[in-house]
Amino acid sequence: MLSSTARIAICGQAPGTRVHASGRPFTDPSGDRLRDWMGIGEEVFYDPAKLAIIPMGFCFPGLDSKGGDKPPRPECKKTWHQEIFSNMPQIETLLAIGGYAQAYHMPELTKPRLWETIAEFRSVWETTCDRHAKGLGPKVLPLPHPSWRNNAHIKKHPWFEKELLPLLKEEVSRLLM
Repeated sequence: MLSSTARIAICGQAPGTRVHASGRPFTDPSGDRLRDWMGIGEEVFYDPAKLAIIPMGFCFPGLDSKGGDKPPRPECKKTWHQEIFSNMPQIETLLAIGGYAQAYHMPELTKPRLWETIAEFRSVWETTCDRHAKGLGPKVLPLPHPSWRNNAHIKKHPWFEKELLPLLKEEVSRLLM
């Protein structure tokens, strides 16, 4: 949702089945986990004056043959994303959740595999902090989707909880002051 005051943008894939039904993003256990990662509650998370939630696709794209969500429809980013972000120049930090958001918001920093990109979070952060200081867009922090499907990867990569999440919480806290 557009905001003239939010300094943080949460950019994920597209609404899932529950969100499609509720009309509210992250109204499922993955939303609980994301808010925990960020160190905030629902009242802050759903306050458009504080956070802008901008999916790569604006509608539920349907399910694939394996029961997973299909990719976001490409016309959304082609039609709306540049306009949305040009109308929110105050965004300082963007949380790129998942491969589609990472490929769009930091294409030259995205690796072939999602967790390879996330493993490079320090380099991504430093590079995008430099760009932000020059007025070239927001700082970007790559994250996996906070669903249960990433539990094994999170356990396999202890640095995620020990190093990336503290950086995320510190940045969110700083921007919400």
